[in-house]
Amino acid sequence: MTIGALIKDLRKTRGWSQGRLAAAINDAFGTGLTREYVSGWERCKVTPGPFYLRCLSAVLDVPLAVFEGEVKRRTFISDVAATAIAPVVASDLLAAGFSARLSGGPSLDEWEEKLSTYGTEYMSMGASDIQRRVSGELVAVQQQLDSRQLWSVASRLMTLYAKTFPGSDGSKAVNWYRMAAKAADESGDQRSRVWVRGRAAIALGYEGASLGMADVFADQAMAMSDEPSLGLLNAVMGKAHAAAIRGDAETARRLMDDGRRIFDSAGSYEQTSDYAVPWWRMNVFISLLAARLGDENTAVTAQDAARRELPDELPRFATHLEMHRGLMLARSGDKTSGVTYAQNALNSLPTEKHSLTLRLLMQEVNNSQTGK
Repeated sequence: MTIGALIKDLRKTRGWSQGRLAAAINDAFGTGLTREYVSGWERCKVTPGPFYLRCLSAVLDVPLAVFEGEVKRRTFISDVAATAIAPVVASDLLAAGFSARLSGGPSLDEWEEKLSTYGTEYMSMGASDIQRRVSGELVAVQQQLDSRQLWSVASRLMTLYAKTFPGSDGSKAVNWYRMAAKAADESGDQRSRVWVRGRAAIALGYEGASLGMADVFADQAMAMSDEPSLGLLNAVMGKAHAAAIRGDAETARRLMDDGRRIFDSAGSYEQTSDYAVPWWRMNVFISLLAARLGDENTAVTAQDAARRELPDELPRFATHLEMHRGLMLARSGDKTSGVTYAQNALNSLPTEKHSLTLRLLMQEVNNSQTGK
């Protein structure tokens, strides 16, 4: 995707005309930007310089690094190094890549089995452990991208890898989600294309990070297919969270109802995989969404339903539910108790089980205390 196409997507997501985008930048930064100049950006007739990139980042609510260049297939390894992937020694990554190339690498079935394992392990392992292990797999699969099926494998690995970075860090998570979407497009597999974008949307929306990109990924997934699927479910719920955080309760509630209908057709029987959305996980989504909307009855009902079916081996998600209660307390006016409740829940979970999402959730509860 070019910078011009990205600007156009983000602008349309907000429902803005080119003139409205120009006015927003002028109001915020005192520039004399015209609609025609915005049109030139979108048609790639002119490239916005560093100053205007910062303006776009601010008014469109997108990390600045999202606008930085197009990642090409054959520059994948250098980009891996540039993003400082995990505590893996560069020589180990190179060895993994060359070994995969020389040996032909794992078969498609073996890759699918690896994906299943990582999807399960993500639910209980720490982000750094998953990041370290998946980084080597990404270098290996990069050497096998001569078939469409392996582009689908790569896209799902990239999505899992992106999740190990907080969406609020300004670059890494969003860039990896964008690469995952491009890889899924290369696969030509519609379900992968929808799933990757939907997973990005729910990750960013749930975290409350990069809401503009959460909407872009969700809108792309929803435009690709209206067939009930886990990808579409994630997209709709991600967009609902973004709407709730922005204060658009009507849209958030409508999307939550849409998500429930999609879940009725596409929910998972698999209980412990990042690639699944069983009943308990759907209720985790609803629990936080309702807490953000100030709907205590819906939130408590969802929390109770999630606890009844939550597998014992997933204590991190029980912590999510407790922290949602803390958020409700903070937003209802008892802010000190809410922050204390959420912090105690987080502290009760062993540090090695903490996720980046939990830390961002704690940040949200703290921000509620200060009225941010």
